[in-house]
Amino acid sequence: MENETSSHEDRENPLRAEKRRKLHELKSQGIDPFPHNFKPTATAEAIKAKFDGINAGDKLNDQVMVVAGRLMTKRDMGKASFFNLQDQTGDVQIYVRVEDLPPAMAKAFDLVDLGDIVGVKGYVFKTKKGELSVHAQEFTILCKTLEPLPEKYHGLTDVELKYRYRHLDLVMNPETRKVFEVRTQIIREIRKFLDARGFLEVETPVLQPIYGGAAAYPFSTHHRALDMKLFLKISPELYLKRLIVGGFNKVYEIGKNFRNEGIDRSHNPEFTMMEYYEAYTDYLDQMKQFEELVSTVCKNITGSTKVIYREKEIDFTPPWRRLTVMDGIKEYGKFDPTTLSDQDLFKKIKTLGSDREKPGRRGEMIMEAFELTVEEHLWQPTFVIDFPVEISPLTKKHRSKPGLVERFEPMVANMELGNAYTELNDPEDQLERLKEQEALRVIDEEAQPMDWDFAHAIDVGMPPTGGVGLGVERLVMILTNQPSIRDILFFPTMKHHK
Repeated sequence: MENETSSHEDRENPLRAEKRRKLHELKSQGIDPFPHNFKPTATAEAIKAKFDGINAGDKLNDQVMVVAGRLMTKRDMGKASFFNLQDQTGDVQIYVRVEDLPPAMAKAFDLVDLGDIVGVKGYVFKTKKGELSVHAQEFTILCKTLEPLPEKYHGLTDVELKYRYRHLDLVMNPETRKVFEVRTQIIREIRKFLDARGFLEVETPVLQPIYGGAAAYPFSTHHRALDMKLFLKISPELYLKRLIVGGFNKVYEIGKNFRNEGIDRSHNPEFTMMEYYEAYTDYLDQMKQFEELVSTVCKNITGSTKVIYREKEIDFTPPWRRLTVMDGIKEYGKFDPTTLSDQDLFKKIKTLGSDREKPGRRGEMIMEAFELTVEEHLWQPTFVIDFPVEISPLTKKHRSKPGLVERFEPMVANMELGNAYTELNDPEDQLERLKEQEALRVIDEEAQPMDWDFAHAIDVGMPPTGGVGLGVERLVMILTNQPSIRDILFFPTMKHHK
């Protein structure tokens, strides 16, 4: 093993080899380059907030700060140096004069490199040029690094490397860190909105014996102790509805869903979904609540209900436009699907670009017509409402429109932001539709399997209920103006790097 390690080190590039040499020299001098702890008392942001108003040339010898972070730049000036120390909050300039340091610390400073994590104790002053700084009286290497940082002025620009080495992206690009901080704030605002309205946050199983709640192909695994197949959840819907049956009137979950599908600008196999269910409401109530949720989150995060996404404005101010599936096709597709036979509808969507080889269920062809003709026009927030019954097996039939269900999908920036229903609670109707889904599995691998436990819950009785799902990453993409879902996932799914 030792020979293998030596061989690997011999092949290192010169920068890594030099950093490794300094690491070994520190150890040979009895300096621990990996101490167990360090106690900073201030951050870069706090120092700037407290002392930025002092005058150029001022020295505050009584204002001693202890800071820690990564050494990002270094300017040597003989026996003195300036370097930038970066922590989670920003960066602060450090001034080091070797003669001010104890001998062991002076040796450590001589062997420091860009990228090393260091600790500094010193007093605050402002240079004659007006730069707020900390004059180091003590200097400690907290982690001697081996991997050289990318060249500062080019940074980490390769997109694939940014996603694969997110840790390096976060080190080099403060704007990346900001995006993920805002992501956390968005999720916090969603929770705050729902908690204030009396919703109870819950957790449902990630490993499920039967998957359901959406049309998607699942990931599967095997549980050895029970000798049974399990699936990663594609949706928490069926479990959340069982909680409504059990007497919780308002429940929500923010958690990971997993769908074994393609990867593109708005899809990742692992993603975050917020779903909530509220008893004694319908999809009309939930349209109002959904636009209030999103507009409130948007205003609390950005200061306005209007944002710029991909160089175009989006206005989340309620009320949002309501557009039925059929009216959308009439307006943008310039035809009325209700006047066409199944065969003629198939021919029509083929001319629009469908890759279907033969006619499918009528509701599926209508929705394909909608996707091909309407979605590209829906930039401003729009509730697409009243879907065909065939594609909505968990949704209550429309109270006044035969063949349709009470369902909406909020569309923003040509993307589906969520999905919502007046939930189906007629046990006989629900059982028939679940049986239809089970029969479809012969030709459609994304159809939902029969879930007898869920059918039992609906038999026990679920009150009138409105339910909503929100794709958290898509909202984060819009509010942070990021073009791809991979830009707002710390670690997007990628092919394994060998």
